Amino acid sequence: MSHMLNSLDLKISYRSNSDDLINDFYVPCMQHSILYQRAVGYFTSFGLAHAASGVAHLIQSGGRIQLIASPQLTHEDIEAIRKGTATQDNVVKQAAMRSFEDVKDLLVKERLAALAWMVSTGALEVKLAVRVTKGGTLANGIYHEKLGIFSDEESNQVAFIGSANETASGLIDNFEAIDVYSSWDDPHGRVAEKSGMFAELWDDETNGLHVLDFTDATSEILRPYTPAYAPSSNSDSSLGEDLNGDVYNQTPDFPSWLELRDYQELAIKNWFKNDGKGSLKMATGSGKTITALSILTHLYQKAGLRAAIVLCPYKHLVDQWAKEARKFNFVPLIVHTSRNLWSEELNRKLLTLQTSDDQMLLVLTTNQSFAHDFFQSKLDHFPSKTAIVADEAHHLGAKDLRKKLPGNIPWRLALSATPERWFDDEGTSALFQYFGNVLEPEFTLKDALDCGALAPYRYFPLLVELTEEEQEDYLSLSEKIAVIFSREGFDKDNTYLSTLLLKRARLMASAANKLPMIKELMADKAGSKHWLFYCGDGRVEDPSSEDEMRQIESVCRILGRDLQMKVASFTAETPRETRRKIADDLDAGTLQGLVAIRCLDEGVDIPSTQQAVILASSTNPRQFIQRRGRVLRKPTKDSKKVADIFDMITVPPLDAVVTEAERSMLRKELVRFAEFAGLAINAGESRRVIFELQKKYDLMDI
Repeated sequence: MSHMLNSLDLKISYRSNSDDLINDFYVPCMQHSILYQRAVGYFTSFGLAHAASGVAHLIQSGGRIQLIASPQLTHEDIEAIRKGTATQDNVVKQAAMRSFEDVKDLLVKERLAALAWMVSTGALEVKLAVRVTKGGTLANGIYHEKLGIFSDEESNQVAFIGSANETASGLIDNFEAIDVYSSWDDPHGRVAEKSGMFAELWDDETNGLHVLDFTDATSEILRPYTPAYAPSSNSDSSLGEDLNGDVYNQTPDFPSWLELRDYQELAIKNWFKNDGKGSLKMATGSGKTITALSILTHLYQKAGLRAAIVLCPYKHLVDQWAKEARKFNFVPLIVHTSRNLWSEELNRKLLTLQTSDDQMLLVLTTNQSFAHDFFQSKLDHFPSKTAIVADEAHHLGAKDLRKKLPGNIPWRLALSATPERWFDDEGTSALFQYFGNVLEPEFTLKDALDCGALAPYRYFPLLVELTEEEQEDYLSLSEKIAVIFSREGFDKDNTYLSTLLLKRARLMASAANKLPMIKELMADKAGSKHWLFYCGDGRVEDPSSEDEMRQIESVCRILGRDLQMKVASFTAETPRETRRKIADDLDAGTLQGLVAIRCLDEGVDIPSTQQAVILASSTNPRQFIQRRGRVLRKPTKDSKKVADIFDMITVPPLDAVVTEAERSMLRKELVRFAEFAGLAINAGESRRVIFELQKKYDLMDI
């Protein structure tokens, strides 16, 4: 049975005289969605509780809710703002909080538990909308729109508009009607229009309205209703009927839909045969997370696992682990925000483990939080039956991190498509010594393509010539590097050598001719969607303004201003919530492309991506392997997706005299080319592009 929205037999409208709005429409759509976006007029806790009847399925699928509502302001509220005795935003928030003050009905309290769980895990976001004048002060009237959008994991969407508010009377008592639009049958583009309207609302970009965040306040309000465990998807009709019963008494278990591939089963078997230690070298998109969670579930069921610590290099990876872990009935404790938000809970759970045999603790944390002295001080309090899992484990080979790995944890698992550290044999050796050597089967990108785990791809190399000035700079830097190499060899601790190598890499990455090439490449593709653009972190001279700016800024300007594409930048400075929205918008097609630097290399899942342009890539094979893998992820197991990768390869001026420095430069670039072209479905066509250069520079061995 399909769990996509397009499997539902939806009507084009629902009316109270013939339909049950909750059970005929809300609940089925909620059960088939991963995102519910709702903008309504009046909002109360009672209505919110009644509308929560499908939320448990949303929780089990790692889904989210974004809610925009209108508070009910009193005459006293307006007077307080007019007289200046309270700020406008504070009055609006206090008005919204009043609707939660008197929650007496038991059913309402229990259903609020599901939403309390969502807001506690960051899956429920709430904003308030009020009418304002052009000057920004409160205006007469209220925000009274009623708009909703359901989205599933294949980017199918159902939009609805109508008279029902998220109140008890609106959903149950009143005579109401809604009109429904489906993205798979939408010749007039109404779903895309409604999705765009909601996006403008959410970003506070709608004229005549002021939208402010209410999520933190909602978290405080719902805190008393937060259950100990995630609500079960088996009890949607009466969520939380027994808060102390089996509904929330979940233990780790395998999802009913889980079908492990043969290589995953063998990897799990070999890890256990290796006494619970080992490294899994598995290509991006091959299911490393699912394999690791299966190992932890087996450990819990067969060996009495009491606690597990999962280490991730980035916060967004922690969030993705949390989403997958909940599918296995784990209740993760997320440790990467302010210590005040998790330290007390960690202490309580560690204490519980000492007195209860049926509890299990899963901690998901970043490498940085794990290495902090506070968390390190807690490691001795973890039970003897604890496992440690390192995602993108190569990061932990760094000298300062590997010293933090605890010696008293018996079960150890490392995950990485490329566990070997680039030019760091010592760090690589330390990793394998701690976690264990790479286990069979090593699952390569070719294996992932052959078994259909990743999408096939076409590869288009684009040759970018250095300018004469850039060529001179490159040769100058290469001569200095060669002198150090001949005298001292390669020493990664030599800061002068590292600086020279970085300058040369940035020169290659930010070659001036890449900017006009991106404009030419995208000129006839500006109407298409689902693009990734990978930039270097150097600075370039913008061709239109002649100002010096980061390459990513110039690419955004070319795509957005010159070609009128809807794109967004994605950097280390981009806030987590903004990143999530950007990824959602790219999946939905309201955003055409992402322009990124390094932070998109690892762990960001945007499987709807169809095309990528690589403007810059280091010689580190890990980076281009990760980047290729990002584009090849499939939206669903049976997806027919074929990806296109456009790769800008920096070469000497084509009429330049052949020197050993230029030959060395080109060899570094062509190693990446050979890696990409070899597995492409148009391998022969790709190789012809580079053939003449290989002959000229005597590089036919690549």
